[in-house]
Amino acid sequence: MSAIGVTSEAKLAEAIRDADGPLSVQGGNTRGMAGRGAALSVAGLSGIRLYEPGALTLVAQAGTPLSEIEEALAAEGQRLAFEPMDHRALLGSSGTPTIGGVFAANVSGPRRLSVGAARDFLLGVRFVDGAGRIVKNGGRVMKNVTGYDLVKLMAGACGSLGVLTEVSLKVLPVPETSATLCLAGLDDHAAVKAMAQAMSSPFEVTGAAHDPAKRQTLLRLEGFAPSVRYRLDRLRDLLASTGADMHILEHDDTEAAWRRQRDVTAFADRTGDVWRVHCRPTEAPEIAKRAAAEAHLFDWAGGLVWLRMAPGTDLRTRLGKYDGHATLVRADAATRAAFPQEQPASPGVERLRAGLRAQFDPRGNLTGEQAGRP
Repeated sequence: MSAIGVTSEAKLAEAIRDADGPLSVQGGNTRGMAGRGAALSVAGLSGIRLYEPGALTLVAQAGTPLSEIEEALAAEGQRLAFEPMDHRALLGSSGTPTIGGVFAANVSGPRRLSVGAARDFLLGVRFVDGAGRIVKNGGRVMKNVTGYDLVKLMAGACGSLGVLTEVSLKVLPVPETSATLCLAGLDDHAAVKAMAQAMSSPFEVTGAAHDPAKRQTLLRLEGFAPSVRYRLDRLRDLLASTGADMHILEHDDTEAAWRRQRDVTAFADRTGDVWRVHCRPTEAPEIAKRAAAEAHLFDWAGGLVWLRMAPGTDLRTRLGKYDGHATLVRADAATRAAFPQEQPASPGVERLRAGLRAQFDPRGNLTGEQAGRP
């Protein structure tokens, strides 16, 4: 059955109000997140409504392709600083990434550890909740929900509380140049230590990642060319005690290397389940050891661990207790049926979620792939 398409916020509100069962809201269809209900496509809600380069702000409908926004920003020498991941290669999917999908899932790339997550750039929202009510930003007063930061609440809710129709966001200028200091030959523990040194230095590192298969650690610097060159030299001096062989990737090679890191292309053509684990950076080597994965990657200086596991592995049981959580990103239908995509919440958190769902989706219209999660 083909998806029901809407081309306006009013039509979306009508469709949700008139629904006689759960809806599976779809955007660009890049992440394979088909839910249990009738398909409802919001891809028709597309277009940049306002862009003020001088104010570093942009307003766009949620179904606007990410490529359209990036093209408009590039023409003015600006960008989305949180560099959202493109999931298509990793998941083997097609479709078109949309700005609404980015914020609905709070998709944030390697630069997150220096500039913040996608939600930190979201200034305002319009959305339709599960009762078919149109809500703008956080300013509209709704019974029993006054005081919620609706902008932050919607970022990462994956459509479980409401369907985004419009987002306003902050953008940043593109720096003059970028370069990456590559350290070769470090094991996981040494790499995490080196990344921690780099991140605690005054040299403004905007990316810190490690590929154990290549024994290669990447440290990115951005800014004016003389500043980047100076900071590279100082960072090299700081990390000389690691004993690693060092070389520098210049601008074009740096851009390509960090796109590969952002999109986890090392796992794209390999079989197996893919998990992402958020943890303390200092715990990353032990997490990787306990996982006994077929392959792993570190990002966010070790705070994000990508794991490629044998199909059907119960990773959460294998990892046991640690300060973090594991998300199942890629797996076959049988594995997804056996293990929830998101880490099960504690009873206290689940009570909060249930209360939010009761306010924003009292009829249970918005199931999605991650039903029950704000």
